Amino acid sequence: MGSKINRKEFLKKGTLAGLGASMIPSNIALGKKAPAFIQGKDDRKARIAVIGVGSQGGNIVQGLTFQDDVIIPAVCDINPERVAHVQKMVVDAGGAEPTGYSNGPKDYINLLERDDIDGVAIATPWELHTEMTLAALKHGKYCAPEVRGAFSLQECWDIVRTSEETGMPVMLLENHNYYRSELAVLNMVRQGIFGELIHGQCGYQHDIRYVKFRPGAEFGEKGERAARWRTNHSLHRNGDLYPTHGLGPIATIFDINHGNRFVSLTSTATKSRGLQAYVREHGGKDHPNADIQWGLGDIVTTVLKTARGETIVINHDVNLPRPYSNMGRVQGTKGLWMEDNNSIYLDGMTPKQWHSFDPYREQYEHPLWKNFLEAGVRGGHGGADYLKTRAFAQAVKRQVPTPIDVYDSVMMLAVTPLSEQSIARGSAPVDFPDFTDGKWVNKKPSFGLDGDF
Repeated sequence: MGSKINRKEFLKKGTLAGLGASMIPSNIALGKKAPAFIQGKDDRKARIAVIGVGSQGGNIVQGLTFQDDVIIPAVCDINPERVAHVQKMVVDAGGAEPTGYSNGPKDYINLLERDDIDGVAIATPWELHTEMTLAALKHGKYCAPEVRGAFSLQECWDIVRTSEETGMPVMLLENHNYYRSELAVLNMVRQGIFGELIHGQCGYQHDIRYVKFRPGAEFGEKGERAARWRTNHSLHRNGDLYPTHGLGPIATIFDINHGNRFVSLTSTATKSRGLQAYVREHGGKDHPNADIQWGLGDIVTTVLKTARGETIVINHDVNLPRPYSNMGRVQGTKGLWMEDNNSIYLDGMTPKQWHSFDPYREQYEHPLWKNFLEAGVRGGHGGADYLKTRAFAQAVKRQVPTPIDVYDSVMMLAVTPLSEQSIARGSAPVDFPDFTDGKWVNKKPSFGLDGDF
């Protein structure tokens, strides 16, 4: 029976129906309780290709090679040396050498036309993600683009409509959703430990000045040629350019798109001084780029309001000296958790001061991490890179919805253009689109419901 099922038609008629008004949790409706012809496919292999195999794409390939039930039929990059590098990586891991595609910027289309590929991961420059995502969906492939911020709301809508029309899932590869502490906090929230949620904070606080400027690397007379891929964005844009690392876990914890949603947003940017000071310090005051006027404010603060009346603050802080932090904070009527000092406070604790989160993380360890620790943690970012690729591969293998779906994905992407709009309007509030078209009201949580990995 299973061999006669057309995957694309099954997803269009079955999966999208499951994403309708009732919004049955995807990994319950089509996961462990899936029809027998899917349950019995334990020997099925997920056939996943990777487009863009530089640093991040190479990490994705590595994560896929750790999985015995994944085949990598093809890889693509405009740089033949990168293709050769990951081909060897797959072979060294015991797999068959994937076919390489490196014949120009459109060669990825030839990869997508293959019928031995079920899904693709995309790790190319940001500007190419939407074009490639839409093409993958139209070719009947599951699609997992890497994280970024969108350039416009229109591209978010294009991704949603194309996914709905083709019946093919999209999963943003947000590894921070799979971090150990964040999943423990999610588990605690679902058990009511923090009471009713009131406020959350998150962000991307990462000193990447060294990425945007290196001595001897010039951007051009007016800064038009970026030495590194992030640089042009900082030159010409002002908004939260990279919201997803912090927002991914927080949005899940606050049930965004799953019984709750964002309704409005305001963003404010500080002046820009950090990058100019860094260029002058490391390149000299006479460096050709010493007087460049950067568009990106050093700190961008965004405030989101939810339909349930909570607030969430996001910070984008990448141009000033600082240690790394996602600024995680979850606060409710019974207490709060803070990432920066790995701390927790619950009502009634004595003394009334911060307490270490470590024993609570152990007590409320998410089942996913319990099983992961038992099996052996592997992969980058403490294992989160492996878990995100594993989640995508399992959805592809079992032909079920992804745990982070298209609506969750574009919700995170949309913060960037919305923050740019707000800043350009003097920090005026802007409405947050409902990409689910009302389905969020009855859409049950679908992320982190069990210990499968």
